[in-house]
Amino acid sequence: MTFKTLYEIFKHSVEHFSERIAFSMIDGEDISYKEAGERAEKVQEMLLDAGVGAGDKVAILSSSMPNWGISYFAVTSAGMVVVPILPDFTSEELDLIIEHSEAKAILVSDKLYTKLSKSTVERMNIVIRTKGLNIISQRVEQRAEKRIPEPEDLAAIIYTSGTTSKPKGVMLSHYNIAMQLTVVPSVFDYTENDELLSILPLSHTYECTLGMIFPFSRGARIHYMDRPPTASALMPALAKVRPTVMASVPLIMEKVYRGKVRPTFEKNAVLSKLYGWNWSRKLLHKVAGKQLKKLFGGRMRLFAIGGAKFDTEAERFLMEGSFPYGIGYGLTETAPLLAGAVGDMVRIGSTGPALKGVDIRLDNINPETGQGEIVVKSPCVMQGYFKNEEATKAVFTEDGWFRTGDLGALDGDGWLYIKGRLKNMIVGPSGENIYPEDIEEVLNSNRFVAESVVTEEDGKLIALVHFDTEAIEEYYDELRHKVAVSAEQLNLKMEEIKREVMEYVNSKVNRFSKITKVVDNEGEFEKTPTKKIRRFVYDRRNKPQGDEAKK
Repeated sequence: MTFKTLYEIFKHSVEHFSERIAFSMIDGEDISYKEAGERAEKVQEMLLDAGVGAGDKVAILSSSMPNWGISYFAVTSAGMVVVPILPDFTSEELDLIIEHSEAKAILVSDKLYTKLSKSTVERMNIVIRTKGLNIISQRVEQRAEKRIPEPEDLAAIIYTSGTTSKPKGVMLSHYNIAMQLTVVPSVFDYTENDELLSILPLSHTYECTLGMIFPFSRGARIHYMDRPPTASALMPALAKVRPTVMASVPLIMEKVYRGKVRPTFEKNAVLSKLYGWNWSRKLLHKVAGKQLKKLFGGRMRLFAIGGAKFDTEAERFLMEGSFPYGIGYGLTETAPLLAGAVGDMVRIGSTGPALKGVDIRLDNINPETGQGEIVVKSPCVMQGYFKNEEATKAVFTEDGWFRTGDLGALDGDGWLYIKGRLKNMIVGPSGENIYPEDIEEVLNSNRFVAESVVTEEDGKLIALVHFDTEAIEEYYDELRHKVAVSAEQLNLKMEEIKREVMEYVNSKVNRFSKITKVVDNEGEFEKTPTKKIRRFVYDRRNKPQGDEAKK
């Protein structure tokens, strides 16, 4: 069945799967599709009674829970425009976003309510608590009207948490979002027997579309956690839910590989040698892959990875371990998925071919590398940026294709390989194109490196590194007893590690990608809600000489 609006999706699922469970909180309530419909009507009535009607904007600022999705459908199926807001924005950013969006109402969770300023709350026609769907405050009492939305009507304004710029409001129509349910099944589809464990913010398009709207349309069941998905919280959740599908960003599986899998094989001399040979590495990965499947509940049929470039070594482990993963590529501006691969389609380093109904081409191709900017045509491409005609015009070609801002290559079969962001590319002294993400992948494969950012300073490449202190402590046993080690000795050890890391990287990259300095970045890098590093914070190219990277 082809859907063209969120109203059609919601109405269909509430009617066809009425007795099935739609949403669950782990160790909490279960909400049937029928009850989801009833709660959505309640939300609509509260909004309409506060003078919020069709075409008006309604913000959602909430942690993930059943009432998040119910609120989303309540707003959009009444012809209103939903403004999902990422919880990681600062109080100042929230005020600016809510004001810019022209929101008349907000649905907010208890903890995030404290981030709203008094002036923002007082401007709202109504403020509704997401946990109990009760009214916190109401300023206006007059009846508004709702309407059944048309496919081209604006459905959502989503403010991106950009890694290179300030947030922009992406305008997605009902058709843009609904058509994801037509293009994605060419690679993967849900059934009503699927059970999902949701661990990403619902305010991000990736989780909202593919982890909530899509499974809801198929009668699947979605489970939510009442706390962040740290290892201590995630393990018992996996045991209880035993999910068949999960959506994740690369960082989670990269941490599993770097923190648990690889160290197991490297700390033993015999295993370390075996791990260096292809045939024995594959065997070891097969054993570890079986254990990982058990850890994830034993029923996983798809672990979907998207949102950023995936580390090659970690992906090789999943492939050789026969772990059922899939790779996707897309942007908020494309609602989001453009390309993807699962099962036998997966090729290491590739995000797969374009989805059915999506066209991908490369512009401004470098004749030496075959790489160019990825530009796309898709029924899911946004209408534009809200109240920002200049930015909208800049991201469309003269013939109407959307500029992704990503650099990529296509192989002979049409499989897409992402190189990095166009804005991140560094031009070398002789005009060479240097991709920081490629160097960072090598850096992050070093045993002592947790994460890194490569940037340019005074015409030279430097690496800002967040070191893996546990790995360092294990290697240098005396560092476990730091009290007995002098500051001078610690500094010497760290300088040794930095030299080793630099030699390791420079032995594996081409001559113009070699780094000249490793800088210790204390603590983790600042990230977006989908765990991508906010690169602009650490970019030294446009800073005064000697300026220190922001910690």
